[in-house]
Amino acid sequence: MKINNKIDGIEGGQKHLISIVIPVYNEDENIQNVYDTLCKIFVNEERYNLELVFTDNHSEDSTFEKLTKIATDDSRVKVLRFNRNYGFQRSIMTGYRLAQGDAVIQLDSDLQDPPELILQFLELWRKGHDVVVGIRRSREENYILTSMRRMFYAFINCVSDDHITRDAGDFRLIDRAVLDKVIALNDINPYLRGITSAFSINGTGVPYDRAKRKHGKSKFPLRRLFDLASDGIFSMTLFPLKLAGHISVVISLITICMILYYFISALFYGNAWPGGFATIVLLLLFSISLNASLLAIIGKYIGQIFLQQQNRPLVIVEQAINVGNSAALEVEKNIKT
Repeated sequence: MKINNKIDGIEGGQKHLISIVIPVYNEDENIQNVYDTLCKIFVNEERYNLELVFTDNHSEDSTFEKLTKIATDDSRVKVLRFNRNYGFQRSIMTGYRLAQGDAVIQLDSDLQDPPELILQFLELWRKGHDVVVGIRRSREENYILTSMRRMFYAFINCVSDDHITRDAGDFRLIDRAVLDKVIALNDINPYLRGITSAFSINGTGVPYDRAKRKHGKSKFPLRRLFDLASDGIFSMTLFPLKLAGHISVVISLITICMILYYFISALFYGNAWPGGFATIVLLLLFSISLNASLLAIIGKYIGQIFLQQQNRPLVIVEQAINVGNSAALEVEKNIKT
């Protein structure tokens, strides 16, 4: 039924609106290129109307000035500039909230993910797939980093109830029905790769080779990649919390066994165990380190709860172009469900 509705709508002369969300930060060398490329892809497409949503994480170069010029000349382009850098995931979520399309596609401005695949995404969407993910078959990065990515996806799929497509980034198409569930989430720190996979009923993937960045520098150093992986683990599963509990039980059992061993040895075998200062110190340091590690895991979850309960805005919009004031205010909200 869903497929027929889409096809019948096109045959009846009704075009589907396709929104493309493009988060940017210091990408002045790529802005014009990504705009021109997307316009060329859709210039002869009679089945779709195009909407471009740029979310600017308070760029410090001429990114916003270039976006302003493009949006002034093209009303299909919407631009939001934040008052500071809120991070990649919040930037995407804000774009999702602003997008009005029947399907929404996220694309990086560096064009490492080939925009030519968008039409293939749309064909799969018309066939009934609610999420279409770009799967990175190969990428221009060192072997160690690639191996770490694969281990992360293997680990999170092992410990999480929701399946996340391996080697998939944020280059994906999301149907409006899924997107409405995503943007309704009350999550100040969303992990969108996991969320969209969790809400998808009939998702699919398209493999491709990721190109090397031509202009500018990557905004994802190793530290931010680890932060993103950490957010994914703590957002998608309670495994670290359960692990902390299991470790505590094991350590408690070992401690009880050691106490019984010393007690029985002294009581029945007359063994006198001299106090060892070094042993005591080592055990104390081990116990303190273990407790600190377990508290850090628990603290991570408590910290997320704390931030969530403050009900802060997802972002603060500094300037908006081709966006009404009410729409700009709406995307800031940390929506309560």
